[in-house]
Amino acid sequence: MDERKASINEIQDHPENGSSTEENQKKLKYPKSIFFIISNEFCERFSFYGMRTVLTLYLQNQLMYTEQMTIVIYHIFTAFVYFFPVLGAMLADSILGKFRTIFYLSIVYAIGQLLLSLSAAPPLGIPAKEFSLLGLLLIAVGTGGIKPCVAAFGGDQFVLPQQERYLSTFFSLFYFSINSGSLISTFLTPILRSDVSCFGNTTCFSLSFFVPAVLMTVSIVIFVCGKPLYRIINPTGNVLVNVSKCVSYAISKKFKSKGEKREHWLDHADDKYDKVLIKDIKAALQVMKLFIPIPIFWTLFDQQGSQWTLQANRMNGKIGNFTLQPDQMQIFNPLLVLVFIPLFETCLYPLLAKIGLRTPLKKLTIGGLLAALSFVVSALVEIQIEKTEPVMPSQNFAQLRVFNTLDCPVNVQMTGDLKFVLKSLDMWADTGIPAKGTKRLSYSADFSKCDGISNINGTFSTITVTEAKATSWVMTADGLSYNYIDSIKKSVDGDPLVRGLIALNTPDGSASLELIKDSKSIYKINVSPPLKPSELITVRSDTYDIRLNDKMVRMSVPFNLGGVYTVVGYVQGDEQKVNVVTVREPYSVHMLWLVPQYVIITMAEVLFSVTGLEFAFTQAPISMKSLLQATWLLTVAFGNVLVVIITAAFADAVFDRQVYDLFLYAGLMFLDIIIFAILAKFYKYVEPAEEETITEEINMDMKKGEINTSYNDDEK
Repeated sequence: MDERKASINEIQDHPENGSSTEENQKKLKYPKSIFFIISNEFCERFSFYGMRTVLTLYLQNQLMYTEQMTIVIYHIFTAFVYFFPVLGAMLADSILGKFRTIFYLSIVYAIGQLLLSLSAAPPLGIPAKEFSLLGLLLIAVGTGGIKPCVAAFGGDQFVLPQQERYLSTFFSLFYFSINSGSLISTFLTPILRSDVSCFGNTTCFSLSFFVPAVLMTVSIVIFVCGKPLYRIINPTGNVLVNVSKCVSYAISKKFKSKGEKREHWLDHADDKYDKVLIKDIKAALQVMKLFIPIPIFWTLFDQQGSQWTLQANRMNGKIGNFTLQPDQMQIFNPLLVLVFIPLFETCLYPLLAKIGLRTPLKKLTIGGLLAALSFVVSALVEIQIEKTEPVMPSQNFAQLRVFNTLDCPVNVQMTGDLKFVLKSLDMWADTGIPAKGTKRLSYSADFSKCDGISNINGTFSTITVTEAKATSWVMTADGLSYNYIDSIKKSVDGDPLVRGLIALNTPDGSASLELIKDSKSIYKINVSPPLKPSELITVRSDTYDIRLNDKMVRMSVPFNLGGVYTVVGYVQGDEQKVNVVTVREPYSVHMLWLVPQYVIITMAEVLFSVTGLEFAFTQAPISMKSLLQATWLLTVAFGNVLVVIITAAFADAVFDRQVYDLFLYAGLMFLDIIIFAILAKFYKYVEPAEEETITEEINMDMKKGEINTSYNDDEK
């Protein structure tokens, strides 16, 4: 938004402007160059949000980073995205100008997107982790560097005050292009990731990165094609550089002139720098003091793409025949922003004003409290998810599963008084057997209900289980004669895992086990004689028919997200039979239970981010607008750095459950907003001077949601 003000000043001072006569107003038409800039912004935002939407699952599922490391990398990347706007602003205002800055950094951006896409294609043999991280760095440099330039460059295309009405239309179109690009890509790229198979995988991250790379390349072509129509203003100097020099000089002078007292430490620079500049910096610093607690908000807000996506990855997204992908949940935020901005303006803000909550800082406080509440809600959802998750193998305990491949129930008695009936083609499990190392268990099996078994009086023997392992034993006519180490971990991407366990009692000992969909064989499971479990294979979540030796043995069997299944059966002459046993229950908590926390965090965003920008720009002197814009972006960067610090330093050492992590962030936000409220209580508002017509105009546009929301979306 500050870039808009800067562009207005530059345009007003431009010698080509002339007088605002009626004749000039008739001659000036809407700049055709704007359509190139709007199209460029749509493609760039599509590219960025499309890539970032699937990034978390790519880091965890394909690059095989741990959950903790995935969160760290995601937020380091996001922090860089919001550090580099400072570099981009300096390049544009002091050295290259806006056009060349956008052009050069867009090329860097596109190279990063293409590199990320290529690194996600295993057949190319590129070191995936190294080149993915390099690609992310280039993307951060590119998108961060052009962030402060594009909107301002669009503002440069208008002649003011003659085209002021057109300028407002531009920012509305600019806002629309950002939101439409992010909405479409947030919905589309998870579908490309999950519904397309490539390189032998059930997912295709390379395609979900390649499409954004293509859009970024298209954005460069569109931007360059408009060059003959652009009004290009030469660099005029950067206020950030001037402020940095002034502050550095004041600090240096203060330490050198010990004993010399000044009313303010910045006054030490008055022998070299203009007093108006020093006065404006002092005013800006008063606003910046209130920015100190702001990063914590972004610490919570930006975890929608990391922690909340990982949370959604352990939930059921089935909605009828449609499967909502974990990374698609992020689409709720931009959708709700579009709903809440006009709703708040017409309903909520007047209501808050009636109860005395009309100042920006009070709205910011409410926004911070809502952000904390959203993480409390997220923690409550996490508690419900944990209740449905299986008991994993752990130290001091062993897990035992017994599968029955017979067409009859078997009565089994284990060590002690443990008795159970092992049903035909079914499973019995004990997930908490105390054990140190390897433990022996004696058992007896009663086959009295089985026809044609010679040892009908029973079998007596021992089996072993291993600490921290899930051991599966298989019941045959000879008793528990075979075992293997089972797995109850979900697949990396949450798709169902299926294993075949077929007893082959035929002379040739051969079998063909297939999962059928629409009369087509979709998956083949290798079955080895006489009794050897197949490897777990990953299948798409769907309903399948099961065919064994060209005979359909089960119809319409659902394999759901998060589940681990074993197809237990036997082949005896011409007879064959199977049953599907659920080793690990599929996800049962529905993903739509995450909607309340998205609603609350988006309400917090509108109250916090939109109001925060309004506060910063109305309270800062005109010359310090760009400084406050850069500082606001830096709060986003520092917020993401805090996520990295907390995750790397405390997550593993202190928290063994994600719910504790979520409550920690909620507590930090509650504490932080209390500190902010105390600082806000002592803040004295500055009334805008009458001559600051540009600031008043910006504020009016903010109230309409025409400018503020566009930058708000760009900051997400």
